[in-house]
Amino acid sequence: MADDETPSQTQESSMAREFSANGTSMSTTDVEAKLDKGNIEEAESSLRERLSLNSEEARTLLGRLEYQRGNVEAALRVLDGIDLQAAIQKLQPSSQQAARLVLEGVYLKVKSLQKLGKFAGMGKSLAFRLPFMFKSYLEWKYSNLSSFFYTSRKLNFVFIGFVEAAQDCANILDAVGRIFPQGIPDAQVESKLQEMISKAVELLPELLKQAGKYQEAMAAYRRVLLNPWNLDNDCSGRIQKAFAVFLLHSGLEAGPPSLGAQADGAYVPKNNLEEAILLLLVLMRKIHHGDIQWDPSVLDHLMYALSLCSQTPVLSKQLEELKPGVFHRTERWNLLALCCSGVGQNKAAMNLLRKSLHINERPNDLTALLLAAKICSEDSQLAAEGVGYAQRAVDNAKGVDEHLKGVGLRMLGLCLGKQAKVSSSDFERSRLQNEALKCLDSALSFEQDNPDIIFELGAHYAEQRNLNAALRFAKKYIDITGGSVMKGWRLLALILSAQQRFAEAEVVTDAALDETGKWEQGPLLRLKAKLKVSQSRPMEAIETYCYLLALVQAQRKSSGPMKIDSQVQI
Repeated sequence: MADDETPSQTQESSMAREFSANGTSMSTTDVEAKLDKGNIEEAESSLRERLSLNSEEARTLLGRLEYQRGNVEAALRVLDGIDLQAAIQKLQPSSQQAARLVLEGVYLKVKSLQKLGKFAGMGKSLAFRLPFMFKSYLEWKYSNLSSFFYTSRKLNFVFIGFVEAAQDCANILDAVGRIFPQGIPDAQVESKLQEMISKAVELLPELLKQAGKYQEAMAAYRRVLLNPWNLDNDCSGRIQKAFAVFLLHSGLEAGPPSLGAQADGAYVPKNNLEEAILLLLVLMRKIHHGDIQWDPSVLDHLMYALSLCSQTPVLSKQLEELKPGVFHRTERWNLLALCCSGVGQNKAAMNLLRKSLHINERPNDLTALLLAAKICSEDSQLAAEGVGYAQRAVDNAKGVDEHLKGVGLRMLGLCLGKQAKVSSSDFERSRLQNEALKCLDSALSFEQDNPDIIFELGAHYAEQRNLNAALRFAKKYIDITGGSVMKGWRLLALILSAQQRFAEAEVVTDAALDETGKWEQGPLLRLKAKLKVSQSRPMEAIETYCYLLALVQAQRKSSGPMKIDSQVQI
């Protein structure tokens, strides 16, 4: 059933409209004619007499009729004419039909307010609102207060409408809680009432989000998920997914659930990310068991959430549990390879990628080729194999994927450079190094401001003892990164020391220490000590080494072994 349809609307839309209550039916023709003339009281009186209804029930039927006819504002006028709060207080569990009619009246009012709010919300853009804002300012300045309040009301209507709709929707759930204090019994609730309750439960947090009340929306999500509303799997799954997406992307930090909502011994998530991951894992479990249909966006959100906290092994387990046919096997292998490489299991990742890139599978899959080349570029024993993958990636970077040619050339240069280090002859080593530099230069022509390529060119030139070119790229890297990356300063200091410019290298090292946090200063202190030894200042070198040793000991006591960034060895 579509979201905009009310309970019982689907059955009535396919036949001539008629009212039915208390075992009696009547056509809507006469009532529609009275409504078209604006005679709401006469239409209500006709319904009350012929169907034995009270005022609230008659008005609810009239509101439903106007809503079905597309007259949303008219429906809201009809429903505003009854005291729904007083009617809700009178509800009894024994009369489900009366309860359904009254709750449906509230629900129709909520949907009408939401529709009108969405229509007004089209004016929330600044371009639309500026004329109204300027007009309201002039009216206030020149004391035209009546026009000022009217214009201001137009600006705020969308928010007021959503707030009122959210409050009425919460009233529906409060009323259901009073009617069924022990929870909704599965077999004792008529389907139309349950259908409307489910829709109200799903709608409440959405209305609060549209009203801009995000903390209240989080509390509403928890309320509707924790309370026994007798929701079906699809409805609860949609709510869980919406809540997880909201936790991931809202930018707000939700506090832990209230103490009353925490079961004894239950795990309480510490932050938004943990709570979102738990919800998405619950959805994946439902998918595995066949309780809900496969939804690829659930896995997409779970991938994003787990990648934020480097929990790719959890993701690989979820991928392995998926039933065959959900993913093409090569796509599954590629994702599993990415998970393995994320935790340093490069051997397992390469085995998966070799299967994926087999000639009988998808040998020209560009993302798989680039990932395989990247893994190979980190291992001298796999560098030659990586050259093949990178070259194939460059050859296949065409059309819409041409922007990835620079990435392929960079991977090719890295693999050639790594292969050169294990070459058995000087001639072969020189040839591979030259080819690596050519590939990195070509990659830089595609991505001129890529700091990684600039750094790698500086390191490769330094390894070939072309120190002037290396110095130029090292300075360019520091400029483009704003001096915020320690490895750039270290590379510059090493190049200066290779040029016998030890004093300048020490100045650079001191500047880098000023820009680096205390816990990350280890490699720079070690370099500074070596520079002092090179300048025949052993006592100062010993002093620096003592400071480095104290830093290492302090780090081990506070957070384990010292973390060292990847370094350039020259």
